[in-house]
Amino acid sequence: MNKLTKFLKEVQTELKKVVWPTRQQTLRLTAIVVGVSLVVGLYIGVLDYVLTKLVGVIVK
Repeated sequence: MNKLTKFLKEVQTELKKVVWPTRQQTLRLTAIVVGVSLVVGLYIGVLDYVLTKLVGVIVK
């Protein structure tokens, strides 16, 4: 039980050292992640469509 108590106190101490992002930073970084995900998804979708059509032409 002593190890558990020590561990929890160390966790609490470390969490006090954390610099949490502001709401504005969180919103901005979330928007960047969503934007990049959409661009990459669109790129992969277009590439898949083009390659599917290309393979279809080659197979025929």
